[in-house]
Amino acid sequence: GSPIPVGIDVQVESIDSISEVDMDFTMTLYLRHYWKDERLSFPSNKNKSMTFDGRLIKKIWVPDVFFVHSKRSFIHDTTVENVMLRVYPDGNVLFSLRITVSAMCFMDFSRFPLDTQNCSLELESYAYNEDDLMLYWKHGNKSLSTDEHISLSQFFIEEFSASSGLAFYSSTGWYNRLFINFALRRHIFFFLLQSYFPAMLMVMLSWVSFWIDRRAVPARVSLGITTVLTMSTIMTGVSASMPQVSYIKAVDVYLWTSFLFVFLSVIEYAAVNYLTTIEERNQLQKRGKASGMYSIDAVQAMAFDGCFHDTDVDMELAAFSERCEQDESRAHAAGVSSMDTTRIKRKRSLKGNVGRIILQNNHVIDTYSRIIFPSVYIVFNVFYWGLYI
Repeated sequence: GSPIPVGIDVQVESIDSISEVDMDFTMTLYLRHYWKDERLSFPSNKNKSMTFDGRLIKKIWVPDVFFVHSKRSFIHDTTVENVMLRVYPDGNVLFSLRITVSAMCFMDFSRFPLDTQNCSLELESYAYNEDDLMLYWKHGNKSLSTDEHISLSQFFIEEFSASSGLAFYSSTGWYNRLFINFALRRHIFFFLLQSYFPAMLMVMLSWVSFWIDRRAVPARVSLGITTVLTMSTIMTGVSASMPQVSYIKAVDVYLWTSFLFVFLSVIEYAAVNYLTTIEERNQLQKRGKASGMYSIDAVQAMAFDGCFHDTDVDMELAAFSERCEQDESRAHAAGVSSMDTTRIKRKRSLKGNVGRIILQNNHVIDTYSRIIFPSVYIVFNVFYWGLYI
């Protein structure tokens, strides 16, 4: 005869978990089947229906609906098996199950973590094709209902929808298939705190190197290496919680670009140190101080104490030190009141001379880097967030 129409409606109780690594989701739902079997009809004036438990299921025909692409599924059995069969006098049957199912969700992480994932749970008859059984949504779009309190830690559920279609198998033919579709939008704030903000801070911390005296080799090198290692740790932590996909994710673009800025800040100081050493060697050769007590050039000096030695600055500091000593001797001779006045003047003079010395010994590359690095990074952030949001 004609195919048996079997209506379906579903009430989603909860979405238990979403796994990016395994690319699956776990859902608990009430699955209800509606069909008519005249063999089960019974005359009755008092009973509107008769309800049975799972023991009768094995003795009558029921639809063999299964979940396509499911990995694991089970019917709850506490305190008894969660199965209900209700038969009406005219032969209409309601068959209800409470099921937890884990199914595949083909996710696209190219925009992760600014992504929206579309998953679906698919229902289909296993043995009966469309010539024997016709699956359909019992109440159309209203056949799918959800609990109002469904929530996920990392996702916001944008919508639930029901749809239907056909599936073809070369050996057995066409089958009716029902789809439970839902869209999940990821919460971004967690990733802002764990990945984006630390990366921004590391990039900005690397810019501090541009304001440190070029002679302070240990300080600038240590700062650069520390920021590079920290960025590597952040990138490793993000990759560990993600599947090993073969394409670039949005978070990879941001972290690798931030890592490039940090790495370039280290290369910037290498260029500054190298050019400064060459400049100092040329100055020593021009002044004829390449022999005698001045035979130790800048490179050899740095090998002793790890700091760059600028001859002009060293001479100016020496002269400044002599002036300070002369001021101090005069202050002792003049008395206590004169000593206090001299100390105040010496502190002011020290601040002015140190500031002038630092400004005079900043390399031109540092000066340009203070402007170029922040400007380019701001442009990158504007372009990145405008593209992915």
